[in-house]
Amino acid sequence: MPSAAEKILPRIIAVGVATPPEGYSQRDILDMYRIENPQVRRIFENSHIQNRFLYLPPVKDGMPAETGGELIAKHLRGARDMGRRAVEKCLQAANLEASDVDYFVTVSSTGFLCPGISAHLIKDCGMRENTHRADMLGMGCNAGVNGMMSAAQYAQSHPGARALMLCCEVCSAAYIHNETLGVGVVNSLFGDGSAAILIEATPDNSHGDGPKVLGFESHIITAAIDAMKFEQIDGRLSFYLDREIPYIIGAEVSKPIGRLLNRFGLKKRDITHWIVHSGGKKVLDSIKYNLGLSDFDIRHTKEILRTHGNMSSGSFLFSYRELVKEGITRKGDFGLAMAMGPGTSIEAALLQW
Repeated sequence: MPSAAEKILPRIIAVGVATPPEGYSQRDILDMYRIENPQVRRIFENSHIQNRFLYLPPVKDGMPAETGGELIAKHLRGARDMGRRAVEKCLQAANLEASDVDYFVTVSSTGFLCPGISAHLIKDCGMRENTHRADMLGMGCNAGVNGMMSAAQYAQSHPGARALMLCCEVCSAAYIHNETLGVGVVNSLFGDGSAAILIEATPDNSHGDGPKVLGFESHIITAAIDAMKFEQIDGRLSFYLDREIPYIIGAEVSKPIGRLLNRFGLKKRDITHWIVHSGGKKVLDSIKYNLGLSDFDIRHTKEILRTHGNMSSGSFLFSYRELVKEGITRKGDFGLAMAMGPGTSIEAALLQW
């Protein structure tokens, strides 16, 4: 047993991801919805995204007119479908049952539910009736790191307890359709996806060699608070993305990363594994340039962007899963997870294997 002076750090035990069953190429969507504007078509075709998984209704004569109520209902169906499968895969990877979960935090920004996703999935997955829970709503693409912080803090303050964090984003339930360029950019970027991680703090490290969660850092750019946001248009959620976002993020990204590394006496060169939110090609290029990263450093993020698009809060966990599958981490390696979202904000977490 550790001495009273020793600190038992939370550790990521397992990860699980899920998407809708149907995938679509950018050309599929352009043709299905009869998008004719040549400028919008170029945005889709030049987005560096080849495929996205989406919950789409049957298409007849172009884009279907889903009502606000239908989109909310789709958000619930998608969250229960993808969320359950992501949770089950995560728990299976840890050889645990749903009844073993002590704390369950869910993250979403693509629809409002009351009761929240946590209550629905406690029922659907068969978790205990006394499972502690929390729902984080409306923080956007960065919120997965915030949710991970909540799970890690619970695990650290309750040694031996299992904290499960789920990101569940049905981005196809949060859109409008017209052929303006701003809407075209958003509609060409986002995909549906769900990702779960299990975090535990035990002295014996009985559940494998996942990374310890060392610390977190937040950075909010209040001067750009409206540069990324959801709006209500005709009773529907619609995401707004300012064209200056890549430059805003790039100009600020070194600040939180520098503070986090300095706190642990580290330099950027000490980070072996970079786990970055797939926010879009221009955002990735800006981060890569301003942090001095290589294509190899962000290889998982680029691949997830290509094959899944931007899945909002859970995207960085899809990249983390690719790193785990690669099997190249070694004891002592440092990793840095980061995500960007409305606020405008940058969230980061320092990991060590």
